[in-house]
Amino acid sequence: MRNKVLFSASLFHFINDASSVAIPMLFPLLYSKGFIITNYSQIGILSYLGLFVTFLFQILIVNYSTNLSYKAMLAISICGISLFIFLLTFSQSFLLLLVFYVSMRVFLSFYHPLGVAAISRSRPESALDSAMGIQSGSGNFGVFVAFISVGYLAQTWNWRFPLYIWAGAVFLLGMVSFLSVRKISALKATYRKPDLSLWLKSLTSMKKYVLGIFFGGGCWTVTVYYAPSLLHHKFHIPLAKTGISMALWISFGTLMPYIFGILSRKLGRGRLCFICMAGTTLFSFILWISPVQEMALLSLLFSGSFLFLIFPALQSFTGLSANHHDQDIVFSLYANIQMLGGALISLISGFLSDLFGINAPFLLIALMGVVVLVYYLKHPLVLESSDRN
Repeated sequence: MRNKVLFSASLFHFINDASSVAIPMLFPLLYSKGFIITNYSQIGILSYLGLFVTFLFQILIVNYSTNLSYKAMLAISICGISLFIFLLTFSQSFLLLLVFYVSMRVFLSFYHPLGVAAISRSRPESALDSAMGIQSGSGNFGVFVAFISVGYLAQTWNWRFPLYIWAGAVFLLGMVSFLSVRKISALKATYRKPDLSLWLKSLTSMKKYVLGIFFGGGCWTVTVYYAPSLLHHKFHIPLAKTGISMALWISFGTLMPYIFGILSRKLGRGRLCFICMAGTTLFSFILWISPVQEMALLSLLFSGSFLFLIFPALQSFTGLSANHHDQDIVFSLYANIQMLGGALISLISGFLSDLFGINAPFLLIALMGVVVLVYYLKHPLVLESSDRN
């Protein structure tokens, strides 16, 4: 059962994260053509509202999906994602694009509180780091495939063609994920009616990780929403090659989490997480000052190798800090904090890009990284016995 759950959740994560970046990959093309998107602030608004809606619905899903099993929620999510990717092809105005995009983000709200919690519940602590690395790497591999395919397909045909392809792929792969757990009935989550005290208790148990989660969300969102425009508009890299560059970035994020368990045992989870935060900060700063595309591309690739080890480390800390039956709440909080960080930083980045250039968002996350590093020097990332409630 454990392997089937891990396979299903990993494929679900592949679909979820691929869908989340397939649409933003088209924004530089629409901006270049002056069609629908005409300034970077609109990208900021799209990303902010999309992420904020995801933030809200992750809370609602945890609280109001009583008696629905993991596989039922999986089916609902897959059908919704596929439908709204298809409907996006009918967009003729910014408002219509915004409505369809935000609607799609509603159905992207399911995986992180449900899929990660399903894996955490089905695994003993000794195997948790490896499982978290596998599911995290699977999501990153989905991003890799989306980047490399959307850029090529959009440049070769038109901006709608990759959406047709991905709408069908999401549905077919989603059915594979669903069928792999169709006979498992032990994954009905213990959803509860809203209980503010329980949410506050769960937030308290993970409070030392909040700043790191916020930082990770900001770095992910800035890179996904603004790095393609940086490469395409500032360095004049064609969209297909921009997609390849972004795919190489995420390839580091795909490979590194698979060895997270090994690195964590050798270096310690907390030390490894701190090193990766420092590396992400450094290469974000270099990306901001890069005068040529070669330096920018190298900085982008190295930032990916560090950034994507932060996520499984903080997910493991979060899961181990909470009671077993409260893990749906803590992982919902984890995802919500990450989304909130991404939404706020992305919105600010859109306006900064219009004012100071498309590289400005990377200075913003570098400065944020310095603050995070200072905080964790004073509050080391160590799971103490008192953290286990």
